[in-house]
Amino acid sequence: MTRRVFFSFDYKNVSKANQIKDLPGIEATASAGFAGTKLWNEQKVKGDLEVEKLIADALEDTTVTVVLISSGATKRKYINYEIYQSLARGNGLVAVQIHGIPDDKGRLDQPGDIPSQIADNGYRAYKYTNQTDLLAWIEEAARIAGK
Repeated sequence: MTRRVFFSFDYKNVSKANQIKDLPGIEATASAGFAGTKLWNEQKVKGDLEVEKLIADALEDTTVTVVLISSGATKRKYINYEIYQSLARGNGLVAVQIHGIPDDKGRLDQPGDIPSQIADNGYRAYKYTNQTDLLAWIEEAARIAGK
């Protein structure tokens, strides 16, 4: 069975998300997809309700939320909303620092802070290593959530 997973990330780092989202047995979703920033920026201009609808639609039928952490991620406007909505739906959570993945220009990032809601709810945070480890972390989060 395919596991449906919501990926939360800063759209300025969509190229990093694209490098790791294609996991075997995983159907990856995101608020505005993985194609780029255009849809995300269009919805932000329309307002909070439009963005919250994008998030709700992407969370539909997911069991785990992977929060991709880059420098400044905890300051993103919608990160807490995505985490709280994930928890409200009973999703497992896993935070993954992605500072070691090069962006589309080959640059690396500084490690970002882990949102406190991750550990506060019994979930773990990791530094991205490879897709095999990420799959294991997703399954661990699903197990903790009873999914």
